[in-house]
Formats: sequence, structure tokens, C-alpha cells
Amino acid sequence: MQLKPLEALTNILEELGGLAVEYAQRASQRRKEARRPRKGATLRPGDDTPLWSAVVEKMRPHLRVRGAKANLARVLEVPRQRVHDYFVSGTQMPDAERMIHVLLWLAAREADGSAGKSPKPLR
Repeated sequence: MQLKPLEALTNILEELGGLAVEYAQRASQRRKEARRPRKGATLRPGDDTPLWSAVVEKMRPHLRVRGAKANLARVLEVPRQRVHDYFVSGTQMPDAERMIHVLLWLAAREADGSAGKSPKPLR
């Protein structure tokens, strides 16, 4: 039995429609997989950064002292709100250079019992 041209065209369109749906599903899956953080991508504060979480916990008692956030912000040369983002809201993390200064600031505070001088600003 030979198909009429209209029936053949309908079959091809149905087949193309099915293939289009399959392709859209695969493309959607690839996009979902692409949303995963790539190897070497910038880390965000959270469960994947246990060392940063430990630093935050160590810093919290020192940052409760009046003026400590502003003092640390001066040392890091960032706005005080950025220090809040680092240690309170947990939405950002400092870069490597500032992280070293955070650790030095923390070491100075712990060595002097929170009463000593802070490290000098970055510049």
C-alpha cells in the first residue's frame, strides 16, 4: 500500500515533532547539569566550605566587641557592610589576600586577649 503525499507529510511531521521533544528534553537536562559548579569554580559560603565556617565561628566573639567590624573593615580596606556579608549574613567570602589579613587580625586578637593593636591596613 502506497502512502498519499499528504499522509507521508503528516508522518514526517509527527516524527519530527517526536524528535524535537526528545531534543528539547536532552537540552534541558544539559542545562541543568551545566548549572552545577564547575571544577575550580568560585566557592560560596555554606556546607561545601567547612574551613571557612570554622573561621567564621572563631571570628564571631571578636566581632561582637563595639567597633570591631569597622576596625576589621579598615584593615581589609573594604566597607564595613562587606565584613557583615563575610561573617554575619554569609553571602560572600574574602579573596586570598584579605583572608590572610583576616587570619592575622584574628591571631592578634587572640594573642592579646582582644585588647591589643590590630594589624595595619593592606597598603
